[in-house]
Amino acid sequence: MNESGLEAALQKMESAGLSQAAQTSFTRAWRQAASGDAGLLSEDILDPAEAVPALADIPAALPGPALLDKLCVLKLNGGLGTGMGLAQAKSLIPVKDGLNFLDFMARQVLWLRRAHDTTGPRFLLMDSFSTSADTLGYLARYPDLSPDGPLDFLQNKIPKLHADTLEPASWPENPELEWCPPGHGDLYPSLLGSGWLSRLADAGIEYLFVSNSDNLGATVDPALLSYFAASGLSFLMEVAERTPSDRKGGHLARRRSDGRLVLREVAQCPAGDLEAFQDIERHRYFNTNSLWLRVSDLAAALAENGGALSLPLIKNTKTVDPRNASSPPVLQLESAMGAAIECFTSSGAILVPRTRFAPVKTTSDLLALRSDAYEVTHDQRLQLTAERHGLPPEISLDDRHYKSLAGLEAAFACAAPSLRHCTKFTVEGPWHFEDGVVCTGAVKLTNRSSQPATARTGHYQDASTAQ
Repeated sequence: MNESGLEAALQKMESAGLSQAAQTSFTRAWRQAASGDAGLLSEDILDPAEAVPALADIPAALPGPALLDKLCVLKLNGGLGTGMGLAQAKSLIPVKDGLNFLDFMARQVLWLRRAHDTTGPRFLLMDSFSTSADTLGYLARYPDLSPDGPLDFLQNKIPKLHADTLEPASWPENPELEWCPPGHGDLYPSLLGSGWLSRLADAGIEYLFVSNSDNLGATVDPALLSYFAASGLSFLMEVAERTPSDRKGGHLARRRSDGRLVLREVAQCPAGDLEAFQDIERHRYFNTNSLWLRVSDLAAALAENGGALSLPLIKNTKTVDPRNASSPPVLQLESAMGAAIECFTSSGAILVPRTRFAPVKTTSDLLALRSDAYEVTHDQRLQLTAERHGLPPEISLDDRHYKSLAGLEAAFACAAPSLRHCTKFTVEGPWHFEDGVVCTGAVKLTNRSSQPATARTGHYQDASTAQ
């Protein structure tokens, strides 16, 4: 195997100051790509994941102060709000009552400390080069969040590779486009290479609770913490039941050869197995990307594998300039942090309610949180109101007008509509909503004009309005 492309890429990473752990992880991914390993998991080597315990069956428990002091809450915060037309940290987007994602995360941790009279849990962010400065600047208003100073470490970046040669791509017009993030599987080399893994261990941290910063449903559940601490597991994945809308998302399975749990993403599914992949009765569980890890076992696994976990490769084919379809095709080598479930001899999964999985990927998701379908609890969590019976309203907003945050906020400048008793809310065409719009049942508003129509103050019940 000619490794000239690898050598050039490693030299580029060295010059950029990337850690040895980052280079080791990239080396493994590059060699996988060069060998033609597509990381495919065929149906004939898998069994469904069965007998997954449920959080609902775990006795309620209050962790002792010592247990919270051994926990670090780690949020992945490297994403920009580009999907909503922004170029800033997504976690800075206002969510409810003038508070953004960072406010809620900080307040949840501070509430836990006050309620249990502890110094823990510790709070830590994995930021990107694009989000760190803005995030740390904002969190300066919470000086008690990290009394000893540091609040974050940076995720790595890796070279984009020419798809045909696996040489690092060059794009002089904008050299920043020569780099890409390596997926959230980069959590592990970033923790190691930044020194934070050993730093946490030295500080007496035994457990990590990891989740995405845009998922405000992922909070420290006392029963879950107690369960994980007592389980002896190295790795615990929170999973939820797949629904028809989750058919295309990754699922949990068990590998027949060794009995280990594995995470299969759609990119790892052979074309002939797609029907089985999408069978939600057979493969019932998806990864919520909320994980619990035992620090000592993670450190041992990294040491045993030369500083890089054996994560399946995910190859993404794009152009070096995402906005220029005629720019050279490149490969972005990525991995998923949940895939580490197969890297430990003692791994498990636990079935959690859908309320613990509430990521904000679109403006529709954001509007739901801003509405009265959700309320802020005394412990600073956002949860569905009792009237929702655990089911969020189904919201469909016209992408032509509301895909961006600016478009959403122009239409709902007065207030979000009341959706507490709404099953489905559909908006087509341009609209402006007055304060006091109350929706009950299935409500659809259609405007075929290019000029905004007005949804006036009042009650819309199982209504379909066209203008």
